[in-house]
Amino acid sequence: MIMRVTIKLKFRASSIEGKSGSLYYQVIYMRKVRQVATNFRVAPNEWDSELEEIIIKDDDSSQTCYLQYVQKHIEYDKKCFKRIVKELTLSDAPFTVDTVVDEFNKQTSKITLFTYMEKMIGKLWRQGQQRTSETYQAALNSFRKFRKGVDVCFDDIDSEILISYEYHLRAKGLALNTISFYMRRLRAVYNNAVEDGYVENKNPFKKVFTSSEKTIKRAIPLKFVRKLKDLDLNCSPSKSFARDMFLFSFYTRGMAFVDMAYLQKKNLKDNVLTYRRKKTGQLLSVHWEDCMQKIVDQYSSLTSPFLLSIIKDPDKNTRKQYHNALTLINHNLKAIGRELGLNLPLTMYVARHSWASIARNEGIPISVISEGMGHDSESTTQIYLASLETQVIDKANKKILKLL
Repeated sequence: MIMRVTIKLKFRASSIEGKSGSLYYQVIYMRKVRQVATNFRVAPNEWDSELEEIIIKDDDSSQTCYLQYVQKHIEYDKKCFKRIVKELTLSDAPFTVDTVVDEFNKQTSKITLFTYMEKMIGKLWRQGQQRTSETYQAALNSFRKFRKGVDVCFDDIDSEILISYEYHLRAKGLALNTISFYMRRLRAVYNNAVEDGYVENKNPFKKVFTSSEKTIKRAIPLKFVRKLKDLDLNCSPSKSFARDMFLFSFYTRGMAFVDMAYLQKKNLKDNVLTYRRKKTGQLLSVHWEDCMQKIVDQYSSLTSPFLLSIIKDPDKNTRKQYHNALTLINHNLKAIGRELGLNLPLTMYVARHSWASIARNEGIPISVISEGMGHDSESTTQIYLASLETQVIDKANKKILKLL
């Protein structure tokens, strides 16, 4: 009879009432039982004793993000156990439950890229840097697919692995800037691990592409913004909403969609819209214009704290609602763009490019618009914008809006 190795996740309640309990793995083989501790703790109401799994709510609280991180780590550990058992079984050599546990502890004691990045991503999310954590998650997902799920120790990361990864990305048809995006985030993780003393810097990224390539301008001329504004979309409320969100971004000096989604009514006071950028934390103020108010009047809900009806329910996962709204809006904008005969995909991001491009074409000083998206790096743009007086930018915006 073939004996199976059983791996179960277990919860040990705290001896102190109200305190979080600990999670551990129960490993059973040949009727022998071993326990493997984890560093994770969850509250009693976050554990389903029947299903023996973590209960994760559908919201974007810091605790939910932590539990999602724990869940991903558990899934990785179980895959590690499964791989170890498979290798031991195929070897035809006898083994015990102690062999399985010892090999697991040996493998997980090493500092690996996947586990290090997962901890880093979880930390960023808990610190409120959701967008940054998502960029690192995207890089991790990409590299994990390249590795076919097999983790790698920092000591084993070398130029050969990274060159192979770059060839893999090129073969998929990814643009150079996308390749650079993934490489720069992996490099940042590697450099952090160097600073933490987990690996000696071998400069493995020196032979792969980590710079940037100038992209094709993603802007539409003023005449198309006018056409978009005058387009009759009454027969399609979803397209009308997408068009109006594009225009609102353009009216507000190319406001990023994520900032639009989280705008609250309290951000508008005395005809000035003040908000802090999600991406950079920079505080911006925009003089309120009639064209902006017209859109708010159409899409604002009396019962919602948000200025626009992008996030419908503030009590549910707002980040998921924002992402779903952006996907649908961009889908409709692309359809509208095709109807207008545009030779580039119309998306919310085009509004930001277009404002900068049109401002430049109208003779507004580059120091005022910071060359829009024309700089080689966004940090240069941020330096320009940070040094400007709000009144100067508002004056420039008024000039653009009068052209419509």
